[in-house]
Amino acid sequence: MAASFPNHSADRPPPYASGAHPKCRFGRVRCGLAAALVALWCGASSAQDYPHRPIKLVIPYPAGGTLDLVGRAIAQIAQPSLGQPIVPDNQPGATGVLAHGQIARAAPDGYTIGISGLSPLALAPHQYKDLPYHPINDFSYLACFGETPLVLDVAADVPARNIQELVAYAKANPGKLNFGSAGLGNSAHLAAEIFKKAAGIDIVHVPYKGNALAMQDLIGGRIQILFDPPQTTLPQVASGKVRALGVTSKTRFPGLPDVPTIAESGYPNYEFSIWYAMIAPAAVPAPVVARLNAEINKVVRDTAVKQRFAATGSNLYESTPQDCAALAKREYQSWAKVFAGLGIGPN
Repeated sequence: MAASFPNHSADRPPPYASGAHPKCRFGRVRCGLAAALVALWCGASSAQDYPHRPIKLVIPYPAGGTLDLVGRAIAQIAQPSLGQPIVPDNQPGATGVLAHGQIARAAPDGYTIGISGLSPLALAPHQYKDLPYHPINDFSYLACFGETPLVLDVAADVPARNIQELVAYAKANPGKLNFGSAGLGNSAHLAAEIFKKAAGIDIVHVPYKGNALAMQDLIGGRIQILFDPPQTTLPQVASGKVRALGVTSKTRFPGLPDVPTIAESGYPNYEFSIWYAMIAPAAVPAPVVARLNAEINKVVRDTAVKQRFAATGSNLYESTPQDCAALAKREYQSWAKVFAGLGIGPN
């Protein structure tokens, strides 16, 4: 049924129409301002009560990978202080793209957060044409809290004991060596591509849904090379299942003191590290961001936690949300130039 309105005469404008009495217009502004203040007060009240139910932590990789291990450790240590469980939710696939799309679309209330870092925030955006999120605009940056080098591992049956021998073997067998990664545009993929270009060798990329799966195939000899974080490399090296030939940092990794850096091994300009961040959807209330930032910083400043992760290759540090957002923006912009230099474009 059509709505019925009063029939106002042409020489008398209806109430509240443009040109109505100034008091009427002021009343509307005052009511609108009051509504805005009520909404602001409700948001602040909600933030003060935060959290009052479990928090979901989206982990964009399979269980057993570096970000899985780091994320679960932070969740376990932080949840007693928050007073609510932090529930890990592994959502692997597409270099973290699918999981980050879900984080970006979640309600901005602080009850969905995600562990992230270099690959999904600074690398994947230059690999995918139709990314379901914008790395800068679609997230609240809670904290950047650590970094780690990668280790160049080879399968046990590869006849190379150092970087020089690996390069010589690859040149003698062009296109016959395969290297794994956690997906196109992943940090392990880019570390290998940069090394491949620097060494002038022809090795073939085999993408997986996570580095943990790639490590299984390296142990089985189905791939021959893998750039892998120390956390998951160390047990395999110690057991003799794989061989570490180099590390990607400027200085040697204390956990593998006899393994030289790639820079030491004839490629002085080579350096690569991955960094970690905790994110949430854009527009999470500032008090909630501040609370989560404080809890993350409390965990990473703990001496025992720092020592625990240093032993496995992670350098943990504190940051503000603003510093973390600035780091992500710098990395996003600088990696655009690296991709262009490698001739890798969006697909």
